[in-house]
Amino acid sequence: MASAAEQLAANLNFSAFAKAEDLKKRIWFTLGALLVYRLGTYIPMPGINPEAFAQAFQQQSGGVLGMFNMFAGGAVERMAIFALGIMPYISASIIMQLMTSVVPTLEQLKKEGEQGRKVINQYTRYGTVLLATVQAYGISVGLESGTDIVTDPGWFFRISAVITLVGGTMFLMWLGEQITARGIGNGISLIIFAGIVAGLPSAISGTLELGRTGALSTGIILAIIVLALALIGVIVFFERAQRRLLIQYPKRQVGNRMFQGDTSHLPLKLNTAGVIPPIFASSLLLLPATVAGFADTTTLPAWGASILAALGHGQPIYMILYAAMIAFFAFFYTAIVFNPKDTADQLKKHSGFIPGYRPGERTAEYIDYVLTRITVVGAIYLVIVCLIPEFLISATGVPFYLGGTSLLIVVSVTLDTVAQVQGHLIAHQYEGLIKKSKLRGGKRGR
Repeated sequence: MASAAEQLAANLNFSAFAKAEDLKKRIWFTLGALLVYRLGTYIPMPGINPEAFAQAFQQQSGGVLGMFNMFAGGAVERMAIFALGIMPYISASIIMQLMTSVVPTLEQLKKEGEQGRKVINQYTRYGTVLLATVQAYGISVGLESGTDIVTDPGWFFRISAVITLVGGTMFLMWLGEQITARGIGNGISLIIFAGIVAGLPSAISGTLELGRTGALSTGIILAIIVLALALIGVIVFFERAQRRLLIQYPKRQVGNRMFQGDTSHLPLKLNTAGVIPPIFASSLLLLPATVAGFADTTTLPAWGASILAALGHGQPIYMILYAAMIAFFAFFYTAIVFNPKDTADQLKKHSGFIPGYRPGERTAEYIDYVLTRITVVGAIYLVIVCLIPEFLISATGVPFYLGGTSLLIVVSVTLDTVAQVQGHLIAHQYEGLIKKSKLRGGKRGR
Protein backbone atom coordinates (compact mmCIF):
# COMPACT_ATOMS: atom_id res chain seq x y z
CA MET A 1 0.00 0.00 0.00
CA ALA A 2 1.46 3.39 -0.96
CA SER A 3 2.33 5.84 1.77
CA ALA A 4 0.41 9.07 2.21
CA ALA A 5 3.36 11.07 0.85
CA GLU A 6 3.51 8.89 -2.28
CA GLN A 7 -0.24 9.27 -2.82
CA LEU A 8 0.02 13.03 -2.49
CA ALA A 9 2.98 13.16 -4.87
CA ALA A 10 1.01 11.14 -7.41
CA ASN A 11 -1.93 13.53 -7.15
CA LEU A 12 0.09 16.73 -7.61
CA ASN A 13 -1.38 18.86 -10.37
CA PHE A 14 -1.43 22.40 -11.65
CA SER A 15 -4.38 23.34 -9.44
CA ALA A 16 -2.33 22.43 -6.37
CA PHE A 17 0.51 24.57 -7.70
CA ALA A 18 -1.85 27.49 -8.31
CA LYS A 19 -2.96 27.40 -4.67
CA ALA A 20 0.59 27.23 -3.25
CA GLU A 21 1.20 30.96 -2.82
CA ASP A 22 4.39 30.53 -0.78
CA LEU A 23 5.90 28.26 -3.45
CA LYS A 24 5.10 30.78 -6.21
CA LYS A 25 6.76 33.55 -4.21
CA ARG A 26 9.85 31.39 -3.77
CA ILE A 27 10.01 30.61 -7.50
CA TRP A 28 9.63 34.29 -8.46
CA PHE A 29 12.34 35.25 -5.96
CA THR A 30 14.68 32.61 -7.42
CA LEU A 31 14.06 33.79 -10.98
CA GLY A 32 14.61 37.43 -9.97
CA ALA A 33 17.88 36.60 -8.22
CA LEU A 34 19.15 34.63 -11.22
CA LEU A 35 18.20 37.54 -13.49
CA VAL A 36 20.33 39.86 -11.32
CA TYR A 37 23.21 37.40 -11.67
CA ARG A 38 22.85 37.26 -15.46
CA LEU A 39 22.83 41.07 -15.70
CA GLY A 40 26.04 41.20 -13.66
CA THR A 41 27.84 38.97 -16.18
CA TYR A 42 27.48 41.79 -18.75
CA ILE A 43 28.86 44.64 -16.59
CA PRO A 44 32.54 45.01 -17.64
CA MET A 45 35.34 45.51 -15.18
CA PRO A 46 36.74 49.08 -15.36
CA GLY A 47 40.11 49.72 -17.01
CA ILE A 48 39.87 46.95 -19.64
CA ASN A 49 40.03 47.22 -23.42
CA PRO A 50 37.23 44.76 -24.39
CA GLU A 51 38.43 44.17 -27.97
CA ALA A 52 42.04 43.41 -26.96
CA PHE A 53 40.87 41.12 -24.15
CA ALA A 54 38.43 39.25 -26.42
CA GLN A 55 41.27 38.56 -28.85
CA ALA A 56 43.55 37.32 -26.05
CA PHE A 57 40.77 35.16 -24.58
CA GLN A 58 40.15 33.37 -27.87
CA GLN A 59 43.75 32.15 -27.81
CA GLN A 60 43.33 30.66 -24.31
CA SER A 61 39.71 29.46 -24.45
CA GLY A 62 40.74 25.81 -24.71
CA GLY A 63 42.32 25.74 -21.23
CA VAL A 64 41.08 26.33 -17.71
CA LEU A 65 39.79 29.75 -18.75
CA GLY A 66 37.31 28.13 -21.11
CA MET A 67 35.96 25.88 -18.35
CA PHE A 68 35.71 28.77 -15.86
CA ASN A 69 34.00 30.87 -18.52
CA MET A 70 31.35 28.18 -18.96
CA PHE A 71 30.72 27.98 -15.19
CA ALA A 72 30.63 31.79 -14.97
CA GLY A 73 28.03 32.13 -17.73
CA GLY A 74 30.38 33.90 -20.17
CA ALA A 75 31.54 36.49 -17.61
CA VAL A 76 35.21 35.55 -18.11
CA GLU A 77 35.26 36.20 -21.86
CA ARG A 78 33.68 39.60 -21.19
CA MET A 79 35.87 40.18 -18.08
CA ALA A 80 32.75 41.21 -16.17
CA ILE A 81 32.49 42.00 -12.46
CA PHE A 82 31.38 38.37 -11.91
CA ALA A 83 34.36 36.92 -13.81
CA LEU A 84 35.56 34.96 -10.77
CA GLY A 85 32.08 33.51 -10.40
CA ILE A 86 31.26 31.37 -7.40
CA MET A 87 34.26 29.03 -7.82
CA PRO A 88 36.32 30.56 -4.94
CA TYR A 89 33.44 29.79 -2.56
CA ILE A 90 33.21 26.21 -3.84
CA SER A 91 36.98 25.79 -3.47
CA ALA A 92 36.86 27.19 0.08
CA SER A 93 33.97 24.84 0.95
CA ILE A 94 35.92 21.82 -0.32
CA ILE A 95 39.02 22.89 1.61
CA MET A 96 36.95 23.26 4.80
CA GLN A 97 35.48 19.80 4.29
CA LEU A 98 38.99 18.40 3.97
CA MET A 99 40.15 20.26 7.08
CA THR A 100 37.20 19.08 9.20
CA SER A 101 38.47 15.54 8.60
CA VAL A 102 42.09 16.20 9.64
CA VAL A 103 41.90 19.09 12.15
CA PRO A 104 40.51 17.90 15.54
CA THR A 105 39.14 21.34 16.49
CA LEU A 106 37.13 21.65 13.28
CA GLU A 107 36.02 18.03 13.55
CA GLN A 108 34.63 18.76 17.02
CA LEU A 109 32.86 21.87 15.69
CA LYS A 110 31.21 19.75 13.01
CA LYS A 111 29.75 17.50 15.71
CA GLU A 112 28.31 20.39 17.71
CA GLY A 113 25.26 20.73 15.47
CA GLU A 114 23.81 24.00 14.21
CA GLN A 115 26.15 26.28 16.19
CA GLY A 116 29.23 24.44 14.95
CA ARG A 117 28.01 24.60 11.35
CA LYS A 118 27.58 28.38 11.65
CA VAL A 119 31.20 28.75 12.78
CA ILE A 120 32.44 26.52 9.93
CA ASN A 121 30.36 28.52 7.43
CA GLN A 122 31.96 31.72 8.72
CA TYR A 123 35.44 30.22 8.27
CA THR A 124 34.38 29.24 4.73
CA ARG A 125 33.46 32.86 3.98
CA TYR A 126 36.87 34.05 5.25
CA GLY A 127 38.52 31.42 3.04
CA THR A 128 36.45 32.61 0.08
CA VAL A 129 37.70 36.18 0.54
CA LEU A 130 41.31 34.98 0.76
CA LEU A 131 41.11 32.73 -2.32
CA ALA A 132 39.22 35.34 -4.34
CA THR A 133 41.78 38.01 -3.43
CA VAL A 134 44.71 35.83 -4.53
CA GLN A 135 42.96 34.85 -7.78
CA ALA A 136 41.86 38.44 -8.51
CA TYR A 137 45.40 39.77 -8.01
CA GLY A 138 46.75 37.04 -10.30
CA ILE A 139 44.18 37.98 -12.94
CA SER A 140 45.08 41.68 -12.70
CA VAL A 141 48.80 40.94 -13.15
CA GLY A 142 48.05 38.57 -16.02
CA LEU A 143 45.90 41.19 -17.74
CA GLU A 144 48.72 43.75 -17.48
CA SER A 145 51.10 41.32 -19.20
CA GLY A 146 48.83 41.21 -22.26
CA THR A 147 49.09 43.54 -25.23
CA ASP A 148 46.98 46.71 -24.79
CA ILE A 149 44.43 44.87 -22.61
CA VAL A 150 44.72 47.30 -19.66
CA THR A 151 44.26 50.96 -20.57
CA ASP A 152 46.24 52.28 -17.58
CA PRO A 153 48.36 49.56 -15.92
CA GLY A 154 49.72 50.02 -12.42
CA TRP A 155 48.81 49.57 -8.77
CA PHE A 156 45.64 51.61 -9.08
CA PHE A 157 44.31 49.16 -11.69
CA ARG A 158 45.40 46.13 -9.64
CA ILE A 159 43.69 47.38 -6.49
CA SER A 160 40.49 48.32 -8.32
CA ALA A 161 40.47 44.95 -10.13
CA VAL A 162 40.87 43.04 -6.86
CA ILE A 163 38.10 45.05 -5.14
CA THR A 164 35.77 44.61 -8.13
CA LEU A 165 36.30 40.86 -8.60
CA VAL A 166 36.29 39.98 -4.90
CA GLY A 167 33.18 42.12 -4.40
CA GLY A 168 31.49 40.29 -7.28
CA THR A 169 32.28 36.89 -5.77
CA MET A 170 31.06 37.91 -2.31
CA PHE A 171 27.85 39.29 -3.80
CA LEU A 172 27.25 35.98 -5.61
CA MET A 173 27.91 34.07 -2.39
CA TRP A 174 25.35 36.25 -0.58
CA LEU A 175 22.90 35.88 -3.48
CA GLY A 176 23.27 32.10 -3.39
CA GLU A 177 22.56 32.03 0.36
CA GLN A 178 19.45 34.19 -0.19
CA ILE A 179 18.17 31.82 -2.89
CA THR A 180 18.70 28.84 -0.57
CA ALA A 181 16.85 30.55 2.29
CA ARG A 182 14.06 32.36 0.43
CA GLY A 183 13.89 30.60 -2.93
CA ILE A 184 13.85 27.09 -4.36
CA GLY A 185 16.85 24.77 -4.51
CA ASN A 186 20.49 25.22 -3.56
CA GLY A 187 21.44 28.80 -4.45
CA ILE A 188 25.11 28.13 -5.26
CA SER A 189 24.23 25.20 -7.53
CA LEU A 190 21.53 27.21 -9.28
CA ILE A 191 23.96 30.05 -10.02
CA ILE A 192 26.35 27.60 -11.70
CA PHE A 193 23.38 25.97 -13.45
CA ALA A 194 22.22 29.35 -14.81
CA GLY A 195 25.72 30.12 -16.08
CA ILE A 196 25.97 26.83 -17.99
CA VAL A 197 22.44 26.92 -19.42
CA ALA A 198 22.89 30.55 -20.56
CA GLY A 199 25.39 29.39 -23.17
CA LEU A 200 23.11 26.69 -24.61
CA PRO A 201 21.22 28.86 -27.16
CA SER A 202 24.42 30.11 -28.79
CA ALA A 203 25.88 26.58 -28.80
CA ILE A 204 22.74 25.16 -30.44
CA SER A 205 22.60 27.96 -33.02
CA GLY A 206 26.31 27.48 -33.77
CA THR A 207 25.81 23.75 -34.35
CA LEU A 208 22.82 24.38 -36.62
CA GLU A 209 24.84 26.96 -38.54
CA LEU A 210 27.57 24.37 -39.11
CA GLY A 211 24.89 22.05 -40.44
CA ARG A 212 23.49 24.76 -42.73
CA THR A 213 26.89 25.52 -44.24
CA GLY A 214 27.62 21.82 -44.75
CA ALA A 215 30.48 21.65 -42.23
CA LEU A 216 28.40 19.08 -40.30
CA SER A 217 26.16 16.44 -41.82
CA THR A 218 22.57 16.01 -40.66
CA GLY A 219 23.44 12.52 -39.43
CA ILE A 220 26.14 13.81 -37.09
CA ILE A 221 23.81 16.49 -35.68
CA LEU A 222 21.10 13.88 -35.04
CA ALA A 223 23.69 11.58 -33.45
CA ILE A 224 24.75 14.41 -31.11
CA ILE A 225 21.12 14.99 -30.06
CA VAL A 226 20.51 11.26 -29.46
CA LEU A 227 23.78 10.96 -27.52
CA ALA A 228 22.92 13.97 -25.33
CA LEU A 229 19.47 12.55 -24.53
CA ALA A 230 20.95 9.12 -23.77
CA LEU A 231 23.55 10.66 -21.44
CA ILE A 232 20.84 12.63 -19.63
CA GLY A 233 18.86 9.40 -19.11
CA VAL A 234 21.95 7.60 -17.77
CA ILE A 235 22.76 10.48 -15.40
CA VAL A 236 19.18 10.61 -14.06
CA PHE A 237 19.22 6.85 -13.43
CA PHE A 238 22.57 6.76 -11.65
CA GLU A 239 22.09 9.97 -9.68
CA ARG A 240 18.87 8.59 -8.20
CA ALA A 241 20.33 5.13 -7.58
CA GLN A 242 20.79 4.15 -3.92
CA ARG A 243 21.86 1.14 -1.90
CA ARG A 244 19.49 1.06 1.07
CA LEU A 245 20.75 -0.71 4.20
CA LEU A 246 18.04 -2.05 6.52
CA ILE A 247 18.14 -0.46 9.99
CA GLN A 248 16.20 -1.96 12.89
CA TYR A 249 15.37 -0.52 16.29
CA PRO A 250 14.63 -2.77 19.29
CA LYS A 251 11.28 -3.10 21.04
CA ARG A 252 10.66 -0.61 23.82
CA GLN A 253 8.37 -0.57 26.79
CA VAL A 254 6.52 2.56 27.90
CA GLY A 255 4.65 1.96 31.14
CA ASN A 256 2.75 -1.28 30.76
CA ARG A 257 2.71 -1.13 26.97
CA MET A 258 5.23 -2.84 24.68
CA PHE A 259 5.90 -1.05 21.38
CA GLN A 260 7.12 -2.96 18.33
CA GLY A 261 10.59 -2.05 17.10
CA ASP A 262 10.73 0.27 14.08
CA THR A 263 12.59 -0.32 10.83
CA SER A 264 14.10 2.23 8.46
CA HIS A 265 16.79 2.43 5.80
CA LEU A 266 20.21 4.02 5.52
CA PRO A 267 20.43 5.28 1.89
CA LEU A 268 23.90 5.20 0.34
CA LYS A 269 24.10 7.09 -2.97
CA LEU A 270 25.82 5.37 -5.84
CA ASN A 271 27.64 8.62 -6.64
CA THR A 272 28.34 10.15 -3.24
CA ALA A 273 31.08 12.44 -4.59
CA GLY A 274 28.74 14.23 -7.04
CA VAL A 275 30.39 16.46 -9.66
CA ILE A 276 33.56 17.19 -7.66
CA PRO A 277 35.76 14.42 -9.27
CA PRO A 278 35.37 15.61 -12.90
CA ILE A 279 35.79 19.27 -11.85
CA PHE A 280 39.05 18.50 -10.04
CA ALA A 281 40.31 16.24 -12.83
CA SER A 282 39.51 18.78 -15.57
CA SER A 283 41.10 21.65 -13.67
CA LEU A 284 44.35 19.80 -13.02
CA LEU A 285 44.67 18.47 -16.58
CA LEU A 286 43.90 21.82 -18.24
CA LEU A 287 46.22 23.78 -15.97
CA PRO A 288 49.50 22.94 -17.82
CA ALA A 289 47.99 23.97 -21.18
CA THR A 290 46.74 27.26 -19.72
CA VAL A 291 50.09 28.11 -18.11
CA ALA A 292 51.89 27.24 -21.33
CA GLY A 293 49.52 29.49 -23.26
CA PHE A 294 50.61 32.51 -21.22
CA ALA A 295 54.30 31.53 -21.32
CA ASP A 296 56.76 31.66 -24.20
CA THR A 297 56.50 28.18 -25.70
CA THR A 298 59.58 28.70 -27.90
CA THR A 299 61.80 28.44 -24.82
CA LEU A 300 60.34 25.09 -23.76
CA PRO A 301 62.62 22.04 -24.08
CA ALA A 302 61.63 19.22 -26.43
CA TRP A 303 60.37 17.01 -23.60
CA GLY A 304 58.17 19.86 -22.29
CA ALA A 305 56.60 20.39 -25.71
CA SER A 306 55.99 16.63 -25.98
CA ILE A 307 54.20 16.57 -22.61
CA LEU A 308 52.00 19.50 -23.61
CA ALA A 309 51.12 17.79 -26.89
CA ALA A 310 50.28 14.53 -25.07
CA LEU A 311 47.95 16.39 -22.66
CA GLY A 312 45.88 17.87 -25.48
CA HIS A 313 42.18 17.06 -25.91
CA GLY A 314 41.59 13.65 -27.47
CA GLN A 315 45.13 12.37 -26.91
CA PRO A 316 45.38 8.83 -25.41
CA ILE A 317 47.46 9.95 -22.40
CA TYR A 318 44.98 12.75 -21.69
CA MET A 319 42.07 10.28 -21.76
CA ILE A 320 43.86 7.79 -19.49
CA LEU A 321 44.89 10.44 -16.96
CA TYR A 322 41.41 11.99 -17.03
CA ALA A 323 39.76 8.64 -16.28
CA ALA A 324 42.28 7.76 -13.57
CA MET A 325 41.93 11.13 -11.82
CA ILE A 326 38.12 10.98 -11.89
CA ALA A 327 38.21 7.52 -10.29
CA PHE A 328 40.74 8.66 -7.67
CA PHE A 329 38.79 11.77 -6.67
CA ALA A 330 35.54 9.75 -6.58
CA PHE A 331 37.00 7.56 -3.81
CA PHE A 332 38.92 10.39 -2.15
CA TYR A 333 35.99 12.81 -1.89
CA THR A 334 33.57 10.06 -0.82
CA ALA A 335 35.94 9.25 2.05
CA ILE A 336 35.91 12.94 3.02
CA VAL A 337 32.15 13.58 2.99
CA PHE A 338 30.98 10.22 4.40
CA ASN A 339 32.48 8.69 7.54
CA PRO A 340 31.19 5.14 8.21
CA LYS A 341 32.44 5.26 11.82
CA ASP A 342 30.43 8.41 12.61
CA THR A 343 27.35 6.88 11.00
CA ALA A 344 27.76 3.67 13.02
CA ASP A 345 28.20 5.70 16.23
CA GLN A 346 25.00 7.65 15.50
CA LEU A 347 23.08 4.42 14.92
CA LYS A 348 24.41 2.99 18.17
CA LYS A 349 23.52 6.19 20.03
CA HIS A 350 19.90 5.87 18.88
CA SER A 351 19.81 2.09 19.54
CA GLY A 352 19.68 1.26 15.82
CA PHE A 353 21.52 -1.69 14.27
CA ILE A 354 21.99 -3.49 10.97
CA PRO A 355 20.71 -7.09 11.26
CA GLY A 356 23.59 -9.55 11.49
CA TYR A 357 26.20 -6.99 12.56
CA ARG A 358 27.07 -5.85 16.04
CA PRO A 359 26.68 -2.11 16.71
CA GLY A 360 29.87 -0.07 16.64
CA GLU A 361 33.01 -1.21 14.85
CA ARG A 362 31.47 -4.19 13.00
CA THR A 363 28.66 -1.98 11.67
CA ALA A 364 31.20 0.66 10.52
CA GLU A 365 33.20 -2.03 8.70
CA TYR A 366 30.09 -3.31 6.93
CA ILE A 367 28.99 0.19 5.86
CA ASP A 368 32.51 0.88 4.57
CA TYR A 369 32.47 -2.48 2.72
CA VAL A 370 29.20 -1.62 0.94
CA LEU A 371 30.17 2.01 0.29
CA THR A 372 33.49 1.01 -1.30
CA ARG A 373 31.82 -1.37 -3.72
CA ILE A 374 29.06 0.97 -4.83
CA THR A 375 31.67 3.74 -5.24
CA VAL A 376 33.44 1.49 -7.77
CA VAL A 377 30.25 1.49 -9.85
CA GLY A 378 29.82 5.24 -9.29
CA ALA A 379 33.39 5.95 -10.43
CA ILE A 380 32.92 3.85 -13.59
CA TYR A 381 29.69 5.76 -14.31
CA LEU A 382 31.47 9.13 -13.92
CA VAL A 383 34.34 8.05 -16.17
CA ILE A 384 32.00 6.87 -18.93
CA VAL A 385 29.79 9.99 -18.82
CA CYS A 386 32.81 12.32 -18.89
CA LEU A 387 34.80 10.47 -21.55
CA ILE A 388 32.01 10.07 -24.13
CA PRO A 389 31.97 13.82 -24.99
CA GLU A 390 35.78 13.78 -25.16
CA PHE A 391 35.69 10.90 -27.66
CA LEU A 392 33.03 12.75 -29.64
CA ILE A 393 35.19 15.88 -29.86
CA SER A 394 38.25 13.81 -30.81
CA ALA A 395 36.47 11.74 -33.48
CA THR A 396 34.36 14.42 -35.18
CA GLY A 397 36.00 17.71 -34.23
CA VAL A 398 32.59 18.96 -33.10
CA PRO A 399 32.68 21.09 -29.92
CA PHE A 400 30.29 19.26 -27.58
CA TYR A 401 29.14 22.21 -25.43
CA LEU A 402 27.60 20.15 -22.61
CA GLY A 403 30.61 18.09 -21.58
CA GLY A 404 30.43 15.45 -18.88
CA THR A 405 30.98 17.87 -15.98
CA SER A 406 28.48 20.49 -17.13
CA LEU A 407 25.90 17.85 -18.06
CA LEU A 408 26.21 16.31 -14.59
CA ILE A 409 25.70 19.72 -12.97
CA VAL A 410 22.67 20.62 -15.11
CA VAL A 411 20.88 17.29 -14.57
CA SER A 412 21.73 17.04 -10.85
CA VAL A 413 20.56 20.60 -10.09
CA THR A 414 17.37 20.05 -12.10
CA LEU A 415 16.58 16.85 -10.17
CA ASP A 416 17.24 18.54 -6.83
CA THR A 417 15.11 21.60 -7.69
CA VAL A 418 12.19 19.49 -8.95
CA ALA A 419 12.37 17.40 -5.75
CA GLN A 420 12.20 20.57 -3.64
CA VAL A 421 9.21 21.88 -5.62
CA GLN A 422 7.43 18.57 -5.07
CA GLY A 423 8.30 18.73 -1.37
CA HIS A 424 6.75 22.20 -1.05
CA LEU A 425 3.60 21.05 -2.90
CA ILE A 426 3.27 17.98 -0.66
CA ALA A 427 3.69 20.15 2.45
CA HIS A 428 1.06 22.57 1.11
CA GLN A 429 -1.42 19.73 0.50
CA TYR A 430 -0.77 18.33 3.98
CA GLU A 431 -1.52 21.75 5.47
CA GLY A 432 -4.73 21.88 3.44
CA LEU A 433 -5.81 18.46 4.72
CA ILE A 434 -5.08 19.46 8.32
CA LYS A 435 -7.15 22.65 7.96
CA LYS A 436 -10.06 20.70 6.46
CA SER A 437 -9.96 18.13 9.28
CA LYS A 438 -10.00 20.92 11.88
CA LEU A 439 -12.98 22.58 10.20
CA ARG A 440 -14.87 19.28 10.12
CA GLY A 441 -14.03 18.68 13.75
CA GLY A 442 -15.32 22.15 14.65
CA LYS A 443 -18.62 21.57 12.82
CA ARG A 444 -19.14 18.25 14.56
CA GLY A 445 -18.49 19.92 17.92
CA ARG A 446 -21.31 22.35 17.27
